[in-house]
Amino acid sequence: MVRKTLYALLGLGPLVIVLDQAGVGDITLFVAAAFALIPLAWVIGEATEQAAHHTGPGIGGFLNATFGNAPELIIALFAVADGLTEVVRGSLTGSVVGNLLLVLGFSLAVGGPGAVDRESSLTSLGLVGLAALLFFIPAIPGWSGDPDRRSLAVLSLPVACILLVVYATVTVVMLRRHRRLHVSGEPEAGEGWSLALAMAVLAGATAMTAFVSEILVHSLETFADRAHLNDFFVAAVIVAIVGNAAEHGGAVVVAYRGRIKLAAEIALASSAQVAVFLVPAVALLAWAIQPLALSFRPVELGALIGSTALAAALLASGRSSRTRGIALIAAYAGVAVAFFLVGDRNP
Repeated sequence: MVRKTLYALLGLGPLVIVLDQAGVGDITLFVAAAFALIPLAWVIGEATEQAAHHTGPGIGGFLNATFGNAPELIIALFAVADGLTEVVRGSLTGSVVGNLLLVLGFSLAVGGPGAVDRESSLTSLGLVGLAALLFFIPAIPGWSGDPDRRSLAVLSLPVACILLVVYATVTVVMLRRHRRLHVSGEPEAGEGWSLALAMAVLAGATAMTAFVSEILVHSLETFADRAHLNDFFVAAVIVAIVGNAAEHGGAVVVAYRGRIKLAAEIALASSAQVAVFLVPAVALLAWAIQPLALSFRPVELGALIGSTALAAALLASGRSSRTRGIALIAAYAGVAVAFFLVGDRNP
């Protein structure tokens, strides 16, 4: 019954696009788009789990992160075009923190006791930590003066290039490792989708998620005004969660089904991919629109480093538990409160 309902709700995606073209109010669009992301989250989770039967959880998590982060890249570039640089930076750091604390936390809390891939987990967390340290290079000069000045955008270029090289190198090594583990491991029982079908569904659901997410983000400003929220909080919390809603839901879905290792891979691979691939990719692609400086605020970098350290400490044993999940969720609540209290950057 639930499965049939979710399949039926997939029609909400095209409906949201029609409503947007019809010019309905932003509040209606926001609500409709938010609901439309729920079945898309389920489909992405379902397709990822089916693909993982053929590739193993490590590569499955990478696939989910790649497809799940595609809409966020699109959202970020639209925001750059609109001159919303603080929204871009806030949503990107908020995405990393959200994956490390909120998504991983809910996955562990829902999935309960189980094993995680310790080496893969610590590698992903190490990549996020490295990115956070390199972000200090353009960020510190941006703590005084105009954070969007061209010199900071130029200073961000070598940081972006270094991160992309590191990401490419580590990704190749880890995918080869995951492939070896999958080939040498026990084959998974049960019939499911073919790999081609799973990939096609992932691509289609991601494309629809991109359209829906864009509409939802464009309607967020009106929602924020009505809710009396500052722009930074909206970007770092609401936009970050909404932009990754399908991916977040996918991790929780597979965790609920008992596949803790895959759920952890989704959350951690996504956080690493945003930090060392998506952020530098946006910084480089933005030059085709207008330069974007990676001048993150102290609270953003503090949240990045703190969430990385906490996740590493809780996963160091290679085991998951509901208690660890609840601790991560509580930490995210604290970060969200901090983002709300610091407010927008002073001009």
